[in-house]
Amino acid sequence: MALLHRATLRPTKLELLTTWLPGRPWWQGPADVEVVSRGAYRFDDPTGEVGIETILVTAADGPVHQVPLTYRAAPLADADEWLIGTTEHSALGRRWVYDACADPVYATALTHAILAGPGQAEQYFEVDGRREVRPPTMTIDVSGDGGAVPAIGAVREVVDEVDTVIVTDAVELVVVRRPDAGAAGARGAILSGAWDGQPTPLPLAYARRL
Repeated sequence: MALLHRATLRPTKLELLTTWLPGRPWWQGPADVEVVSRGAYRFDDPTGEVGIETILVTAADGPVHQVPLTYRAAPLADADEWLIGTTEHSALGRRWVYDACADPVYATALTHAILAGPGQAEQYFEVDGRREVRPPTMTIDVSGDGGAVPAIGAVREVVDEVDTVIVTDAVELVVVRRPDAGAAGARGAILSGAWDGQPTPLPLAYARRL
């Protein structure tokens, strides 16, 4: 489960992405146009230290793009090139926002979600000592492959092109950056999703054992 806070962010996540996205090799859309969210889903960090959220965004009439993010209370070592920016969270203080594809916590969570099949984390707020569930803005389906989930160590390589390939010591992951375009030649277990305006699930990520 993902505990959310009723809080303000300055700058907001979408403001950070509006500045950062036009420099990505897989971005197809105008620059200097505010991006808007089409849906989002979260995974759990078992330690409760890292926030893991994937947002689907678009700008003007451009295609939908998938952007996994991690939120950290301190910088991630040796990951400056993957830093999207920092934001001030009214409840948690300063947060470092990363392109999650270079974050080993995200690689572990994505691998577990696809191969073990838990899907997205339930999101909730704590209100006067009781749990208030936040309805999801996307539906997520996973295929799994029936095997045990391998332990994920370091992220060995990230290839950031039309799609983003994450190579770990046990699994190769593919994050589909533009879901409506699919992922050419991708194989393995699949995570698919649907959102408002896209009722038919599309592939969002793949996991292949090495």
